[in-house]
Amino acid sequence: MLLPVIMAGGTGSRLWPMSRELYPKQFLRLHSENSMLQETVLRLESLEVREPVVICNEEHRFLVAEQLRQIKKLSNNIILEPIGRNTAPAIALAALNAIKDGDDPVMLVLAADHVIHDVEIFHAAVEKAIPFANANSLVTFGIVPTGPETGYGYIQRGDSIGNLDEGYKVKCFVEKPNLPTAESYIASGEYYWNSGMFMFRAKKYLEELEKFRPDIYEACKKSLCELPDGMDFITVDKESFALCPDESVDYAVMEKTTNAMVVPLDAGWSDVGSWSALWEVNEKDTNNNALTGDVFLHNTEGCYINTDEKMVAAVGVKNLVIVNTKDALLVIDKSQVQDVKKVVEYLKINQRSEYKHHRDIYRPWGKSDLVVAENRFNVNRVTVNPGGKLSTQMHHHRAEHWIILAGTAQVTIGEKTFLLTENQSTFIPIGSIHTLENPGKIPLEILEVRSGSYLGNDDVIRIKDHYGRN
Repeated sequence: MLLPVIMAGGTGSRLWPMSRELYPKQFLRLHSENSMLQETVLRLESLEVREPVVICNEEHRFLVAEQLRQIKKLSNNIILEPIGRNTAPAIALAALNAIKDGDDPVMLVLAADHVIHDVEIFHAAVEKAIPFANANSLVTFGIVPTGPETGYGYIQRGDSIGNLDEGYKVKCFVEKPNLPTAESYIASGEYYWNSGMFMFRAKKYLEELEKFRPDIYEACKKSLCELPDGMDFITVDKESFALCPDESVDYAVMEKTTNAMVVPLDAGWSDVGSWSALWEVNEKDTNNNALTGDVFLHNTEGCYINTDEKMVAAVGVKNLVIVNTKDALLVIDKSQVQDVKKVVEYLKINQRSEYKHHRDIYRPWGKSDLVVAENRFNVNRVTVNPGGKLSTQMHHHRAEHWIILAGTAQVTIGEKTFLLTENQSTFIPIGSIHTLENPGKIPLEILEVRSGSYLGNDDVIRIKDHYGRN
């Protein structure tokens, strides 16, 4: 059976303000009721596959675990990268982990942030690729282009292998072209968009990586550690992995190997690399508007509007992207969406939190929404999932008031443990050791009021933690 390997390590900012460094687009629900990561996993149903392996940044570990748990696909199958080192090392970690018990599976390598409309055609392309991978080819999937796109790399096909249009030798990989060059590629009929999806045997990939980039191979081999007992994560030694070169699988292996081949894929694929791309793949009304949330329109055409909570009214406008979150509003012409990066650069330079995280901050036990922020007090709406438990902790600079809005809280302060229900409250003095747990079957909602001389999230001494955090 195939081993799906899903790369979920990106921290892209092209879909700001919805995508943030700590909550990038692969974890967002942009195109359906599921996140893009969840859609990538669910898209594999009806194929003969093992449980997928997901590779992600260590900072996203609990987010990935929760999203896999929600779709019942969590099974000690998350590889944690302590730092990003691009796709060649990420795939090497998955391959090394796959062969550690003497196995040599065919790996189907996918990105967690792609949209594929026609799943049946995708499945058919995967099935076509399996015999080639079993014959030790390194297969990439080439997207049949719909136009002279300048935002993608291209793959030029060579001689056909097998029956017509099943697969081709790769003649060459080419970088993102200018428009005249892209137009010449389309006219030739020999080029595909580079999808970043692959299939090959684990040992064959490692053999080629060791041949062309032994430095990456050795660094990854050295950095892969044993799985800690009772955890859902496969850990990687940070010191060893930090020495690994940062390189894509295209540069490290696919452009050098003589075993590369391409299988065409025409399944309504998009990497959703911009707000205009997201507008293209979403359903539209009769005036070509793609809408999510509470929106009123009048004489408005060709817009993408997405709002979290507040109503958005658009009157007499065309071809705009309007994205409204709890803490930021983006209004941009659809033809200039690539310049969203200018906003993110400004936020980083000025050390503003909006580039890094949302007002909602996700934790392994639930989430916290900063409703009010003042110098001497903050108000947070805290949601604790059923069975969730905060770390046993204390604070040097702040006291806290907890007011129960919904559900049941099991509270421990010092040596005393007690239950609180709706409309009840408690007070945690500065320096008190305390914890909070949801023993119920429904989410626990509390209003947390912090007061004191310093209110930062780093004023926490964790004494015991259920999730293995320091």
